Amino acid sequence: MQNTVQPLNEMLVSKSLSAADYVPTLDAMLSRTLARIALKKEQGLRTPDELWIVDHNDVYTLGQAGKEEHILQRTNTPIIKTDRGGQVTWHGHGQLVIYWLFDLESLGWSVRNMVSHAEQAIEDVVNDCLKSHASNSDSISAHARRDAPGVYLYSHLNTASNENAQSLSNAPADNAIMLGKIASLGFKIKHGFSYHGVAINLDCDLSAFNAINPCGYAGMQMLRLADFATMDEQTEDEQLAVHAAEKSIQAINNCLSYEQVTQKLIDNIAKRHAGHIQLRALAPK
Repeated sequence: MQNTVQPLNEMLVSKSLSAADYVPTLDAMLSRTLARIALKKEQGLRTPDELWIVDHNDVYTLGQAGKEEHILQRTNTPIIKTDRGGQVTWHGHGQLVIYWLFDLESLGWSVRNMVSHAEQAIEDVVNDCLKSHASNSDSISAHARRDAPGVYLYSHLNTASNENAQSLSNAPADNAIMLGKIASLGFKIKHGFSYHGVAINLDCDLSAFNAINPCGYAGMQMLRLADFATMDEQTEDEQLAVHAAEKSIQAINNCLSYEQVTQKLIDNIAKRHAGHIQLRALAPK
């Protein structure tokens, strides 16, 4: 497990973990959160908030109130009970997980504010990727739902006006068709400090979700960005080999990488944390 730390601003740092097992990561998150709580209570110190960017080894996690009945099939993948909100989900390679270790009181954020910032940051980044790297960018868009946390993709092919559908920044058109879920959320709040966070399917193997009712929703279709935007699944060395074989460098440049999406989301969250991006009005229920 590699661990790199990068300052984003005076009160926010990012920490990257690759090939991370779930339990040690959870233990480290909780330990760090408890230490920050103690520093604030005992010494009045505000410590920098942290974004943990995690590439997890395959695991199913069952939330605090999670029901075993949502696990449809036992596989070789570990099932871990955890203390976040929500039901059962899967984490693994090709999925971007970002844990938000935030002091909500110091930020002046309610829990609802944090959830909305998380959903809207994902909306911003996914929609930007669709706009710049999808051939059908006018017909697919990402939106949160008030009745079910997370971010979902909608098709506007059957709407009267695609232009009108795309102009709605916080809600799909009334007759848009929901295709499925691309990102999940699950947080834990302890003494005003958050941990756990969000998971966005980029180029992962979605078959892992077949063994569960994702987030407790039977029949929920899980989606990944790679099926809607052109993503590069090659390593840097493989890209150079392609170039050496005299294939079009333009084709490589037109591909969206896992790292690019990650950086876009980190940048968006950092701007929200610094107060540079304000919350949009929530979609009506």
